[in-house]
Amino acid sequence: MKAEKQWFKDWFNSPYYHLLYSNRDEKEAAMFIDKLLAYLQPLPNALMLDAGCGRGRHAKYLADKGFTVTGIDLSIDSINTAKKLENDHLSFFQHDMRLPFRINYFDVVFNFFTSFGYFDTQRDNDNALRTFKNALKHGGRLVLDYLNSPYVAAHLVPSEVKELDGVVFDIKREMHDNCFLKEINILDREKMVRTTFTESVHAFTLADFEAMFDRQGLRITDVFGDYHFNAYNEQRSHRMILIGEKK
Repeated sequence: MKAEKQWFKDWFNSPYYHLLYSNRDEKEAAMFIDKLLAYLQPLPNALMLDAGCGRGRHAKYLADKGFTVTGIDLSIDSINTAKKLENDHLSFFQHDMRLPFRINYFDVVFNFFTSFGYFDTQRDNDNALRTFKNALKHGGRLVLDYLNSPYVAAHLVPSEVKELDGVVFDIKREMHDNCFLKEINILDREKMVRTTFTESVHAFTLADFEAMFDRQGLRITDVFGDYHFNAYNEQRSHRMILIGEKK
């Protein structure tokens, strides 16, 4: 099992990607964002960046709360869909998070639902984190929501099959070179098309993030283990939600 370099460029623009992940729990996501806002206590006129915003649902949720929100994503398909949601408090741009985007501008940067760790090199991952840091005002805060690698490694499901709207997803998972690989073999029964995509996400640990944050001048102020803000536990937590502050 091997992922192509820049695998995310094609996969995130594929309609099969959006179909496979269409069952994400929006109620849970809204509850998580509400808890984040209660924790962060941003000012009513706060400027926010949703980096890796996808089709913009969570950026819209934040904008509906009265904040001024900008969403960026590499996928032009996702951004074209998100742009239909734009208003005076909400805007979207196609942008590669490895490249700078507005400097000393935002009060809060969000990176939701493991929208990080896709890149081939540590330099690229550092560049993305640098973009987040540089986009923040002094004292601004970063919320980076990542999978908890030790837990995922211990509970990895090697294979499963799902069928959604006449499309069969035959999914295989493994760890290789400290990355989680997910091979997704797709059969579209209606179109009689077969295709395969392979995701690759780095198995970063808390120690890895501590080192990466420190290199960028970000101080970790809290780490939570799930969307209910329970304390992080390396062996038991499903998520690793890092709160960082720009030094």
